[in-house]
Amino acid sequence: MREILPALERWYAAGTPFGLATVVAVSRSAPRGPGAAMAVGPDDEVVGSVSGGCVEGAVFELAQEVVASGEPRLETFGYSDEDAFAVGLTCGGEITLLVRPVTAATDPAFGAVAASVAAGEPVTVATVVDGPAPRGAAVGVWQESVTGTLGAEGLDVAVTADARGELALGASVLRHYGAHGERREDAVTVFLQSFAPPPRMLVFGAIDYAAAVARIGDFLGYRVTVCDARPVFATPKRFPAGVEVVVDWPHRYLSGTGTDDRTVICVLTHDPKFDVPLLEEALRRPAAYIGAMGSRRTHDERRARLTEAGLTGAELSRLRSPLGLDLGARTPEEVAVSVAAEIVALRWGGSGAPLTATSGAIHPPAGR
Repeated sequence: MREILPALERWYAAGTPFGLATVVAVSRSAPRGPGAAMAVGPDDEVVGSVSGGCVEGAVFELAQEVVASGEPRLETFGYSDEDAFAVGLTCGGEITLLVRPVTAATDPAFGAVAASVAAGEPVTVATVVDGPAPRGAAVGVWQESVTGTLGAEGLDVAVTADARGELALGASVLRHYGAHGERREDAVTVFLQSFAPPPRMLVFGAIDYAAAVARIGDFLGYRVTVCDARPVFATPKRFPAGVEVVVDWPHRYLSGTGTDDRTVICVLTHDPKFDVPLLEEALRRPAAYIGAMGSRRTHDERRARLTEAGLTGAELSRLRSPLGLDLGARTPEEVAVSVAAEIVALRWGGSGAPLTATSGAIHPPAGR
């Protein structure tokens, strides 16, 4: 949604109806996960993707139909063994799409939600997918406020509570309720789509490798900050546009910076006076990934210093050092790919092994 938001905001502000298709459920090897979106606006302008090209033609027509009729549609696409020419997913998976018209009248919450998403403010959108409640009805849920209604007060109350829970996790899921919000019924299906601010990547050490890691971190959707105590190296012109560059002692900067369970920390300083106090701070705070560059000898020496500083075995076990997967990387760009691969594998529980050496589903199961 973030990728296509500028176009959606432009159409919405102009009062131009558009068709919005959102992936609300997937199974098996679906190419895009829940929340992937595609929209069709004026003059047949298309933004976004829901399947990487497999069913976009059919979704384009559906979006046009819902705009013309004003009626949302719920459609499922899968692979057809009976008809090889049927519209479907060649990967063998299945996706379910909610395709709905969006205007100020049909979705009064959209403007406020779009503004929050663009500003990086956490918000969850709850949309009725199926059941006796109005299909396509949506509410925007923030930690302190709610905009819109799903048509029944009890349903609004139950969905709002769940939406705030998912917002804290940054998760997008389907939930089921009774017509008035009853918890143990499944008459109404609601898609909860959370928009949390982009996760942070903190890169310490303004070296050539840092520039490559920052570039790939930005590509993966992280909000990237590079920090180094040496002003001659920590200059914005050495790094991609949009990457924040900070001149400060790494451990001092980190001690004053918030992190969470999605934060990635890459220590490339390669100097004990920088990386030991920095890692002492990093390993005692929440983070998804903490990696440090260096040889195996450097790692052993660093670990000994950290043990002397009082870090426990459990804290030290969080350190990925030497950082990255074994790709045989040599250049800074290749090393950055190695680091990114390890981050992605750790995030989704991947093995890092070649797919030719594995079996089973390629894409992670839904909800993983």
